[in-house]
Amino acid sequence: MAVSSFKMKLDAIDLRILDVIQRDGRITKLALAEKVGLSPTPCWLRLRKLEKAGIITGYHARLALRRLAPIASVMVELTLANHRQADFDRFERTAAAMPEIVACWAVGGGVDYILKIMSANIDAYQRLIDDLLDRDLGIERYFTYIVTKTVKEETVLPVTDLLSPDAYAPDSE
Repeated sequence: MAVSSFKMKLDAIDLRILDVIQRDGRITKLALAEKVGLSPTPCWLRLRKLEKAGIITGYHARLALRRLAPIASVMVELTLANHRQADFDRFERTAAAMPEIVACWAVGGGVDYILKIMSANIDAYQRLIDDLLDRDLGIERYFTYIVTKTVKEETVLPVTDLLSPDAYAPDSE
């Protein structure tokens, strides 16, 4: 049974391909084909189709930066003073251009954004915040949370759980 994506339908084999390659982006074509139960050519064609559709956006190495240096990880809740589209756009362009801001989510609720910032230390983090405030981006307030321990930081998405046909079935209770 096919699962509907926004632009294309994915079947169980497509989901297995996605699951395997996000766990091992360096897997060979032959090994991928074996893991998903296809011959190499059809498997490769499916992989290329997923890449061309923009479902696979890249292949990356996961780094353990703390093995190289003591890195400060900081989560920040941030609220803008004004909520015009131009204000959001200006802040988002600035955040996207700053490499220390490794993630930025626009959220609903009591704050406008949640940021994940990686810096060499807390002083470097504070300089980054001071720079943001000096740019007059309309930041009304921010709350800083220093990450003291990473309990879980997963880059592998549970595609088979999220996109299986059962995920959309109503609860039987």
